[in-house]
Amino acid sequence: MDKLRIDKWLWAARFYKTRSLATDEINKGRVQVNGLEAKPAREVKPGDTVSLRQGPVQRTVLVRGLSGTRGPAPVAQQLYEETADSIAARERAAEQRRLAPEPAQTITQGRPTKRDRRDLSQAWGDRWSASIDD
Repeated sequence: MDKLRIDKWLWAARFYKTRSLATDEINKGRVQVNGLEAKPAREVKPGDTVSLRQGPVQRTVLVRGLSGTRGPAPVAQQLYEETADSIAARERAAEQRRLAPEPAQTITQGRPTKRDRRDLSQAWGDRWSASIDD
């Protein structure tokens, strides 16, 4: 076997759980082969460069082998080699996600949390009305 469909290779290399998921991602334009957008029937061969996006992760891999069947993960990892630039970019993105502030902490308005309600009730003390006592 010297050539294989890209959707079948992505499935066999365990980038996507099913061939139909691989086909959907290819049709959405998230997979390129040698810098060109691919179609599901596009054939890959050893030595080709495949760029793909899995959620927030962008990967660039070099095709090392072909397999028409989906095997165990250690065997699937032998079908490709991730480039050094791709590994570094993935690690930088993971570090940025780890250091990013919690999105819920950036909310400054809206419904108060339970802690906000407690703080508000302590600030008012015994006075629950807005009228001024004489």
